[in-house]
Amino acid sequence: MASIVSVNISETKGVRKTPIPEGLLDPQHGLVGDAHAGTWHRQLSLLALESIEYMRGLGLDVNPGDFAENITTQGLVLHTLPIGSRLMLGGVEVEVTQIGKECHTGCAIRQQAGDCIMPRQGIFVRVLHPGAVRPGDPVLLLRLGPAEG
Repeated sequence: MASIVSVNISETKGVRKTPIPEGLLDPQHGLVGDAHAGTWHRQLSLLALESIEYMRGLGLDVNPGDFAENITTQGLVLHTLPIGSRLMLGGVEVEVTQIGKECHTGCAIRQQAGDCIMPRQGIFVRVLHPGAVRPGDPVLLLRLGPAEG
């Protein structure tokens, strides 16, 4: 079963995030207290632990939150989910709005490693219902978004 490995937050953009024991998700905002939260389509970022382990295999000393993801998951290939897919993070429903992103100038990981997996394998979601998420919560795929074609 897929699950949340880490919930991560930062007060400023462009830095690694720090794991926290619980995060509050707000449909009008995203992760309460996080610098990337707001009333846009990228309220919350997710990255799979499997992607972090791939970077570890390249010799990098990286951990959950180091790629500035809000939620680190395990057991689900996130970047293959179509836009519009719905997930349950613990008891909070979210919708996939974007796969990957353009890496910004000054990315801490890109500077350290010369590469960052977030632009290719990170996903972004909008929060549909309020609630709390914590490490160990299940991640359930509710439905796939429409097939691209």
